[in-house]
Amino acid sequence: MSELMKEKLDHCEKRMRKVLDRLVGEFTTIRAGRANPAVLDKITVDYYGSPTPIPQVATVAVPEARMLTITPWETSMISPISKAILASDLGINPADDGKSIRLVFPQLTEDRRKDLCKTIKKYGDEAKVGVRNERRDVLEKFKTMKKNSEITEDDQKNAEKKVQALTDRFTEEIDKAVAAKEKEIMSL
Repeated sequence: MSELMKEKLDHCEKRMRKVLDRLVGEFTTIRAGRANPAVLDKITVDYYGSPTPIPQVATVAVPEARMLTITPWETSMISPISKAILASDLGINPADDGKSIRLVFPQLTEDRRKDLCKTIKKYGDEAKVGVRNERRDVLEKFKTMKKNSEITEDDQKNAEKKVQALTDRFTEEIDKAVAAKEKEIMSL
């Protein structure tokens, strides 16, 4: 196998790994009934004219299993943070005492858990599509290399088998991540 082919396979594997890592990152933002500061990572507030994630303008702590406290560095940020949380899809009403904001995470209902599982499956399916797109892209590159006589037909077939093995491995890892997150949601 040529160095160029190996390079393309390595690049493909890195891209598939990014898809998996992005999926795992998405899972951390799903509210699972227990307090996780990562749910605030995607919520932004207007901080001196630029949208800024809440953890970059405040200290976020987990004093109890189902509670987050947000202590802004500037007390003037309490109202914008509260409004941003209300406007988000978090589904929690913030309570503030003038110095900090408390978010109490209620127990999830059975219906909400099932909805979250559907969302998790959707994210998993999107990640699988991303992996398959990476497979398609690298296979196109190998076809072009074969057409330009840069590699032999045997090299192309071997590369296709390796790409399919990578695809299968990452698809399996995605399935495991989805199953683990669903188990976490349903067992709370």
